[in-house]
Amino acid sequence: MIREVVTDVLLGLATLTVVLSSIGVAVMPGAAAKLHYVTPAAVVAPVLVTLAVFVREGLDSNTGMTFIALIFLVAVSPFLSHATIRAIRARSENDLGDPLPRLVPDKPSSGER
Repeated sequence: MIREVVTDVLLGLATLTVVLSSIGVAVMPGAAAKLHYVTPAAVVAPVLVTLAVFVREGLDSNTGMTFIALIFLVAVSPFLSHATIRAIRARSENDLGDPLPRLVPDKPSSGER
């Protein structure tokens, strides 16, 4: 009985997190501002779902697979956000050229010195 209640509360909190994040994405102007509201849905909600699976199933293979998926999501989320904001910034500045800075300047042509 208690496990079901705790599981339902955790899943309800995960759902509420995603709904509030969705409202934030819909309301905020600009892609960079909207990106901040994606993070709770991408990190907090999966943590809550993983906890709900752990409470419901205990130590089981389902819990282990859910935990591995959670680690992947939490590890990849910052890199995905960073890449997204770099792409938004590059597009807004129309700088879609070489994404890496040149460490060694280009060699001058044979006619230049």
